[in-house]
Amino acid sequence: MATSRRTTDVVDYSMQEKIMALYDLQKIDSKIDAINKIKGVLPTEVQDLEDEVAGLQTRIDNIKSSIDDLNLRVKQAKEDTEQAKAQIAKYNEQQRNVRNNREFDAINKEIEYQELQILLNDKHIKEYTADVKTKKKQIEEAEAVLAERKIDLEAKQTELNSIDDETADEMARLKEEEARAMAKIDERLLAAYTRIRSNVRNGLAVVTVKRDACGGCFNRIPPQRQYEIRQNKKIIVCEYCGRILVSDEFHEEEHKDIEA
Repeated sequence: MATSRRTTDVVDYSMQEKIMALYDLQKIDSKIDAINKIKGVLPTEVQDLEDEVAGLQTRIDNIKSSIDDLNLRVKQAKEDTEQAKAQIAKYNEQQRNVRNNREFDAINKEIEYQELQILLNDKHIKEYTADVKTKKKQIEEAEAVLAERKIDLEAKQTELNSIDDETADEMARLKEEEARAMAKIDERLLAAYTRIRSNVRNGLAVVTVKRDACGGCFNRIPPQRQYEIRQNKKIIVCEYCGRILVSDEFHEEEHKDIEA
């Protein structure tokens, strides 16, 4: 195994060490994937329920705000009606002191206008009141759904928290190991690793050559290519699936260490 070369500030890892770090990183990430698999769709379900609860609460708040606005309109319409009635009373009093028919007709038109305003206000009050009743019904329905979703969310969150608690120590250890492995890999190579992982179904970006075949897609690897892989002098990817290929010697050395 090649050793790293140290400078004053930065550790310059050899290609073999970087390839080994990639292999270790893949093993660590696979273990993290296995833990996340235990959670299944719980994180997504919790997030969806949280979004739905927030959406329902926002909808209820908006409806309540709309009801407040309608109640203000009802209040304003009632005040306008009272003012109109006061105006009518004033005009009726003025009609007793008119001096000619023209003044009488003018005042009468004002009275008719105020009476129309009262009718219009009454119409609006009925409409606003009906809208308030409808919106209160909407709130009742939304609050019923909200209560159910909160119960579902609490149950899913409790289940997820339980899994998190059980796997917290293991996850923390794996994250530390992951950080140590990543520190040995340059950003460009790490970005390639991450990209490959996101593009393959099982998350395996680094695979060993097993029985002369790629450990990811199982297509045959030519002998010369296998020799180059065992040299650990450069990053070699499978020409079929694009995964990074490493020598099966890594896997064999790992098992020797376990057996020892």
